[in-house]
Amino acid sequence: MAKKELQALVAEQKILNRIYVIRGEKVMLDKDLSEMYGVETRVLNQSIKRNLKRFPKDFMFQLSEKEFKNLISQNVTSSWGGTRKLPYAFTEQGVAMLSSILNSDTAIEVNIRIIRVFTKLREYALTHKEILLQLAKLEKEVKGNSKDIENIFMVLKELLANDAKPTPRNKIGFKHYE
Repeated sequence: MAKKELQALVAEQKILNRIYVIRGEKVMLDKDLSEMYGVETRVLNQSIKRNLKRFPKDFMFQLSEKEFKNLISQNVTSSWGGTRKLPYAFTEQGVAMLSSILNSDTAIEVNIRIIRVFTKLREYALTHKEILLQLAKLEKEVKGNSKDIENIFMVLKELLANDAKPTPRNKIGFKHYE
């Protein structure tokens, strides 16, 4: 594997690790985006506030305190520091809109990578959906013909269902016993 391909894979994995599902939406947080763009979070948020018309609620929303606490508890290694304001979450469209207000070369390159990762996630989800639909159609055609074939379909459905569930992130660090 070429060095550039490896770097692209590592970059994609870093982006994937920073995509969360909140309120049923795949989102990225302002803190993670600002780090990737190479700007301070407050600078990113100031740019957004100057261009609020570009960010309707389906592009960006602020996390509730409960959502934020839940997010911190899921990420044991808390690098959230002394966050005084609740973070903003950006959907794919919100991330795309950021490219219109952040005009550095780094921001443009990072945005392109992020949009490509979101696109791959959507394609992956659609592929799974198509496979499940085809399995359901085949199952109807084969129903009653053979118990073995019905068992195969049952196992395939279980495998696909387990594959579609997000895998929990492994906790990193030391356990503190009191």
